Amino acid sequence: MLFKSAKIALLLVSLASGIAWADSAWRQALPGFGFEFPRDHGSHPAYKIEWWYYTGNLSSGGKRFGYQLTFFRIGVESQPKNPSRWAVRDLFMTHFAITNISGKQYRFAERMNRAGAGWAGAESGHYRVWNQDWEARIDAQGKHELKASDRDMKLALVLSEGKRPVIHGVRGISQKGNAAGNASHYYSLTRMPTRGTLSLGGETYPVEGESWMDHEFGTSFLEKEQTGWDWFSLQFDDGSDLMLFQLRRSDGSLDRHSSGTWIGADGKSLHIGVDDFILRPGETWRSEASGARYPVNWEMEVPKQDLRLRLSTPVENQELRTERSTGVTYWEGAVEVLGTRTGRPVSGRGYLEMTGYAGPAISEKFR
Repeated sequence: MLFKSAKIALLLVSLASGIAWADSAWRQALPGFGFEFPRDHGSHPAYKIEWWYYTGNLSSGGKRFGYQLTFFRIGVESQPKNPSRWAVRDLFMTHFAITNISGKQYRFAERMNRAGAGWAGAESGHYRVWNQDWEARIDAQGKHELKASDRDMKLALVLSEGKRPVIHGVRGISQKGNAAGNASHYYSLTRMPTRGTLSLGGETYPVEGESWMDHEFGTSFLEKEQTGWDWFSLQFDDGSDLMLFQLRRSDGSLDRHSSGTWIGADGKSLHIGVDDFILRPGETWRSEASGARYPVNWEMEVPKQDLRLRLSTPVENQELRTERSTGVTYWEGAVEVLGTRTGRPVSGRGYLEMTGYAGPAISEKFR
């Protein structure tokens, strides 16, 4: 049963945070974790926080679209004392959005349910995560299937894995804070050939393009002084990819745990530390709904790759206000990239996520 009331949803999120932090049984993300695939596409219920994140740029004839489908699992109590299947061990929140780039339109939907009664869940070992009839899974051929629908918005996609998984960070962890355990196990499938159908406003389109999948799990991520992040996933026309994130601090400085990964066309990856890249925010867009101002133009430099980029978005309003699920207001949307690498022109597409520009510091949700 979908929670219809935003007040109930926010209350449950608050309760989840209060109960879970007092529960010392959750496993911390520590160095030395060994990834194994396809096993680790599945759920890791020993950790408190986990998400599966799909974004992509698709086309149908001359029309262009972007999409996001994200499944969050938040642990409430690692070992519920009540043996009933109605006991709330985990909450599942899902965000679904489509950007009609050609038509300059944006739509998003959200869901929140608890596991235990079959309304939502995530399997371990074999990959399947769902929230009612919204679902991401791996089929018998090893392809990812995505399905979601809300009113006149619908997505049904099949994604091949493309390049092998890329592990972010060092020694199996992506460190987010000073304290041990304020980290995540984090990998991406950075270039997934995608085909399927997309429906919006009563029209259905056969689409194809490329997607990006992030899977991240841990127990405590951020620290009090970290107010938000800017995260970039970029796919270039020469077959290379780039993930970067910067963590912003309350005093306006850049947190030293900001980092990224360069992925060559051959799939080989290189860790990027905080001193290895430069991000400069440019023109902002103001949301009338939340009052937040988001930088929708950026300049980026990665000197070791001799990479200089300008990022912009074709649709400024790609803000999600998720009062019925996570309670976080953030900007997540399709971007376009132009620049040079080793002096030669380069272009590409990707996705940008910006948190902490509206409402309380994002660290209140992830510590």
